[in-house]
Amino acid sequence: MITAGGSGIGLAIAKTFADSGAKVHICDVDERALQNAAQTYPQIVARKVDLANEKAVDDWFDDTLGDLGGLDVLINNAGTKGPTGYVEEVKLQDWRECLGICLDAQFLCARRATPVMKRQASGSIVNISSTAGLYGYGLRTAYAAAKWAVIGFTKSLAVELGPFNVRANAICPGSVNGARMQQVIKAEADSRGVAIELVQEEYVQSQSIKRFVEPEEIAEMCLFLASPAAKMVTGQALAVDGHTETFHIGS
Repeated sequence: MITAGGSGIGLAIAKTFADSGAKVHICDVDERALQNAAQTYPQIVARKVDLANEKAVDDWFDDTLGDLGGLDVLINNAGTKGPTGYVEEVKLQDWRECLGICLDAQFLCARRATPVMKRQASGSIVNISSTAGLYGYGLRTAYAAAKWAVIGFTKSLAVELGPFNVRANAICPGSVNGARMQQVIKAEADSRGVAIELVQEEYVQSQSIKRFVEPEEIAEMCLFLASPAAKMVTGQALAVDGHTETFHIGS
């Protein structure tokens, strides 16, 4: 089961698992993205789900678990860029919305997945955090707070689930190529009053490998963490970022 699987990183993960022979269910709030995903990969089961709605999450799990008969892998991928601006400019509603999507949705899904995996005595949960969960991130305080919390949540899950042979890990992507990253860059450029090209260059220059991460590179790490090759890897926050040397602080 993969959240926000209709496009971007989520769709890359869904395709990678489907290509490996897995039976894949995805959810998203974007109906057009879901339709495109289902047309491209008809073996992927796609459903519209608002992850901020507890009942909608429960309904998705009830139906999907009934179809799968169990659950080997949960990828908590849903997120949002959150508000961009200095902390005194951030509205409480925008702050809470960011934490709700980036953090609460992971809790709601993990809460349903863990009893199934514990009964099986097997399973892998992969929570998508960010390099923003490893460093302070100026102008993106809500997003950074949520992504730090994801790592704490993941490590705590690993403690709870280890005795049942269930693993939980977090992936911390760097700057991932795609539409969302371009939105982030534009919002920061607008907030700082500088050119988009300058902000884009700053992101790349903060890395040892000076290019954006491709969504498929995140997907491949998810597949590894779900595989027997990672059977003793749990409670980890694994960066896929080309090695961040000095984090871009947005100012």
